[in-house]
Amino acid sequence: MTDNDTIPCQIYLITPPSIPDMDVFLKHLEAAITAAPVACLQIRLKTPNGDVMDSSDVVQAARAIVPLCHSHGVDVIINDDPTIVDDCGADGVHIGQNDMDYFSARELLGGDAIIGVTCHNSKELAFKAAQAGADYVAFGAFFDTPTKTPKARAELEILEWWQEAVEIPCVAIGGITVANAASVIAAGADFIAVSSGIWAHPDGPASAVSALSALCHSAQD
Repeated sequence: MTDNDTIPCQIYLITPPSIPDMDVFLKHLEAAITAAPVACLQIRLKTPNGDVMDSSDVVQAARAIVPLCHSHGVDVIINDDPTIVDDCGADGVHIGQNDMDYFSARELLGGDAIIGVTCHNSKELAFKAAQAGADYVAFGAFFDTPTKTPKARAELEILEWWQEAVEIPCVAIGGITVANAASVIAAGADFIAVSSGIWAHPDGPASAVSALSALCHSAQD
């Protein structure tokens, strides 16, 4: 997962909160990541009642998902828990403000791992993460999202500001869909993180990824 000067915005997939049938999901996932370029997939799983899924279940799911992603050049990021990244065979971790701190995660995972940090709508948190050495910062939520209750609402201005102020890539997250992604891309997001906007798209995940990729490329022109 890298910032790319030739494409102003790239696609950052997030799994649905639950995967009741892994075989079916893998078919949808392969269709999505082969429809157009996808930078990475974050594995973010919850139990049916919304609680954090047991780490052993996340590892089991990851061991099915990671080889498919890697076979198509897609990096895999684990949500929240740096301690299972190696067991999952993943490429890095996305940590929130209440998870393991950046420096501990980096010490655990080493210099090659991708580590991204949730910064909500805070310039201060984003600067702190960037100065620590994070590979990317994530701002959001920009829109209402059915997959989680956002802790903060971010405005597009923060993406514009970040592009002017800092070189480290930023990820826009929260309720992004084919219908509203253009405004986030135009504001300067390096990556758009999308979950339900992909998996619940009426024409299927592959169609959603193709449409989002077209928006990214049209913004480049």
